[in-house]
Amino acid sequence: MDLYLKVRLACDGGMSQREAARHFGISRDTVRKMMAYSVPPGYRRQAPVRRPKLDAFIAIIDRWLDEDRAVPRKQRHTAKRVFDRLRDEHGFAGGYTIIKDYMRERDRRGQEVFVPLAHPAGHGQADFGEAVVIIGGVEQKAHFFVLDLPHSDACYVRAYPAAVAEAWVDGHIHAFAFLGAVPQSIVYDNDRCLVAKILPDGTRKRATLFSGFLSHYLIRDRYGRPGKGNDKGSVEGLVGYARRNFMVPIPRFATWDAFNLWLEEQCRRRQGDRLRGESETIGERLQRDLAAMRPLPASPFEACDQASGRVSSQALVRYRTNDYSVPVAYGHQDAWIRGYVDEVVIGCGGETIARHPRSYGREDIVFDPLHYLPLIEHKINALDQAAPLQGWELPEAFATLRRLMEARMGKQGRRAYVQVLRLLESFDLADLHAAIKQALHLGAISFDAIKHLVLCRAERRPPRLDLAIYPYLPRASVETTSAKAYMGLLDREEELA
Repeated sequence: MDLYLKVRLACDGGMSQREAARHFGISRDTVRKMMAYSVPPGYRRQAPVRRPKLDAFIAIIDRWLDEDRAVPRKQRHTAKRVFDRLRDEHGFAGGYTIIKDYMRERDRRGQEVFVPLAHPAGHGQADFGEAVVIIGGVEQKAHFFVLDLPHSDACYVRAYPAAVAEAWVDGHIHAFAFLGAVPQSIVYDNDRCLVAKILPDGTRKRATLFSGFLSHYLIRDRYGRPGKGNDKGSVEGLVGYARRNFMVPIPRFATWDAFNLWLEEQCRRRQGDRLRGESETIGERLQRDLAAMRPLPASPFEACDQASGRVSSQALVRYRTNDYSVPVAYGHQDAWIRGYVDEVVIGCGGETIARHPRSYGREDIVFDPLHYLPLIEHKINALDQAAPLQGWELPEAFATLRRLMEARMGKQGRRAYVQVLRLLESFDLADLHAAIKQALHLGAISFDAIKHLVLCRAERRPPRLDLAIYPYLPRASVETTSAKAYMGLLDREEELA
C-alpha cells in the first residue's frame, strides 16, 4: 500500500506513467492499474478454472459419490479410492491432488446451511449425554440429563446409571424444582423411552409414562426430525459443554446423590456468566424465562414404571430381567411392581412388602436376607447354604453368639440364633448388635435374654435380668485335688480284682 500511494502521488504531480514505471521499477501495466483503482482491487478471475485432465471424469466421480449415500459411512469412497479406480478402470492420467481438491470442494457445496433461530422466553429443550465417572470407587458410564432454556441459556444437569424412561421423567422433575417453574413447551429427539412409534403422518405415539408426565405438568411436547440434531441445537451444544466443563477430569464421588448435588451447584454458578454477544448474565435473562413459564403443580409427578408379576416358589419377583426377593409368606401370590430410578418397590394388594436398590444389570438376583429368615427357622439345615445369607456382612459378635448357642444347644442353638437374627425385622442392626455384646458380657446366652436387652435399649429403660437363671449353662465347681482321693481309687481297683 505504501508503494501504491507513492506511485499515485507521483503521477498526480505530473510524472508520466512511463517515467513512474522506470522510477519505481514496476511495469507500465501495474502503474496503469494503480491509477485506475484507489486501492488494490485484488485478483479477479475472468473465467472458470479449467481442469482438462479431470473434467471428462467428473460425471463418473459424481455418480460414485451419489451411490455412496446408500451405503454405510465407513464403506464410502475416499479420494484415494476414487483415484485408484479412475486410473485402473478408466485410464485416468491425472494426479491424486486434483481429485482430492474436487471432492473437498464438492463436499463443501453439499453441506447444509442453517437458519439462525430466535428463542422466545419460557420454552425448553431436553436431551441425554454420556460420560465416564467414578462412583463409589467404580468406573462406570453416566447418562446425564440436560434441560436447556435457549432464551436465557440457563441449564440443569443430572446424572443417572442408565437413560431409562424413569430417568427422563425424574430429570425433568428435579429440573422443574431447581428452576421453580415449568416450561410451556420442550423439544425432544425421538428417543424410544419417550416415543413408542412415529406414525405415517409424522405424529408421535408417546410412551405411557411420558404421556402421563406431560399431562401432569401440561407441557406441549415438540420433536426434532429423526437424525437432525440441529433441530434442538441449543441443548446439543449444552450436552457437550457439560461434558467438557463438568466432567473433565473424570468426576469422583461416593454416591450418585453427591455427584448430582455438585452438578446442581455448577448449574447455579453458571447463571452468573455473561455469554458472547449478550449484555446480561444468564441469571438476568433467566428471569424473563421464569416469568413466561408455568407455576409448579401442587404435587410432583411420581416418576416410576409400573408392572405386575407373580412371586415364585423361591420368593422372587422378576422386573426388567432381574429378580428381587419378597417375604416368603407371599410366595405364589400376585404382586405389583414400581420401578423408580434408584429403587424397586414391590407390593401385594394394598401393602408394600419389599424395597430394593434398583439393579441395572441383567439377570441379577437381589436378596434381602430378612425375607428368608422365617423359612430358614423351620428349615434350619439350610442355614449355611442359604443363598440370601451369602455375603451378609454382620458384626463379629453375631458369629461369637452362634458358636456359643450351638455349643450349648446343638441344632436348637442354630434355631435360636436364627430367632435372634429375626429381631432385625423389628429393631435396627446397631441396637441388636449392642444387645448381643451386652448379653455376651453378662453371659446371658439365649434368645429371651437378647430380646429383653434390645427391648430395653429401644424403650430406654434399664434391663432386669435374673443372673441366677441366665445363663442356662451349668456352672462348673472345681475342688482342690488331694492324695486321699487317689488312694480311694486304688482301693476301688483292689475290690474289683
